[in-house]
Amino acid sequence: MIQVLSGVWALLLGIVLIMLGNGMHFTLIGLRGGIEGFSAAELAVVTSGYFLGFLSGARLTPNLIRRVGHVRVFAALGSFMSAGLIAFPLLTEPWAWTILRVLVGFCISGIYVAAESWLNNASTNETRGKVLSAYMLAQTLGIIGAQGLLTLGDAATSALFIGASILVSVSFAPILLSVTPVPAVEMARPMTLRGLFASSPLGTVGIFLLGGVYATQSGMGAVFGTEIGMTAAQVALFVAMLFAGALALQYPVGWLSDRLDRRAVILGCAVIGAASCGLGWVAAGLAVDGTTLWPLMGAAFLAGGVTTPLYALLLAYTNDYLSAEDMPAASGGLVFTFGLGAILGPLATGWAMERLSPSAFWLVLAATFICLALYALYRMTQRTAAPAAETESYLGVVPTSSVVAVEAAGAWAAEQAETEAETEAEPEAEPQSGPSRPA
Repeated sequence: MIQVLSGVWALLLGIVLIMLGNGMHFTLIGLRGGIEGFSAAELAVVTSGYFLGFLSGARLTPNLIRRVGHVRVFAALGSFMSAGLIAFPLLTEPWAWTILRVLVGFCISGIYVAAESWLNNASTNETRGKVLSAYMLAQTLGIIGAQGLLTLGDAATSALFIGASILVSVSFAPILLSVTPVPAVEMARPMTLRGLFASSPLGTVGIFLLGGVYATQSGMGAVFGTEIGMTAAQVALFVAMLFAGALALQYPVGWLSDRLDRRAVILGCAVIGAASCGLGWVAAGLAVDGTTLWPLMGAAFLAGGVTTPLYALLLAYTNDYLSAEDMPAASGGLVFTFGLGAILGPLATGWAMERLSPSAFWLVLAATFICLALYALYRMTQRTAAPAAETESYLGVVPTSSVVAVEAAGAWAAEQAETEAETEAEPEAEPQSGPSRPA
């Protein structure tokens, strides 16, 4: 593993720094928005703006790279993102923040496309799985670490926004000084939603619902914490727990998914998610003090913990019913479907929090998990389960990945499954024996 990472450590270091800056700004939006008196509905629009930009960047960046190359696109988008982060405390209006979030989302999406192209080019068929796993780990650790950095400053000032901008700016140095030119990004035209649904109804509906869950957790979690009276340090810990759970549960879920009916694993994860959200709703109904803080953190750990594994699980399940030729197009369609859910999820949550109470954050999440569980249960009655030996291998792809990483993960999973099937099919050497007996 060390030998594999020795060639991509600079890229991974740059990704960690980018995620530190991006993770800081995600939570800062909720903290500073509360200080400025923004409503939950206004912050929901701001949150959705990020995912609108992210979805747009995923579609347009490959064309930019083909025109001017990876390095120029990467540097330009990085500069715009850094500038956008600094501008947040200068323009404290919901409409301005929405525009800035669209810009930041567009830039970070393009940065992912470029970085993941370099990582994919730097790996071989034998090392791609390990490289992608390290990349996903770097992203998650960066987001968790960002929450710790938020305790070093005051969200009411510009210091933390400036710090996030500095981290993003510095992150480009190890990446740009270590990469080599790669071929222009070539991604298949995304599969239509109708075609995707026909291939895998559960995969399509599940990814859409999960987009709303992930965007609500990452974008509205800090808003919820602020509105129920958490301190800045408690909000940072709450958001960190949403992502820390993914580190703990990713491997167990992946292990189960390669051995059981994946629909049953999807159902189980969705039920755990709904139950944990119910716990969060009960705990949020009480005053935030030393006795109710930890139940909220536990709920965040479990709810966030099943979300990221569910994303990778739904991707793997969809690929189980596709040919290798259709996987690239399906990857684009799934990322687009996830983006649609990510745009709509925070809007529904913000409206519910505004109309009901901040605790509606948990109610919307629980309702979404329940819908996913019920649909998985329904699909189990409509299609025979694929034998575990014939399914694709599971690789822990995180929801923040671009189409490049999703396609690469799908290709690796197909190759891995084919290699395992060939290994199992090889006849064992027959032991030497004496003359056979007459019939």
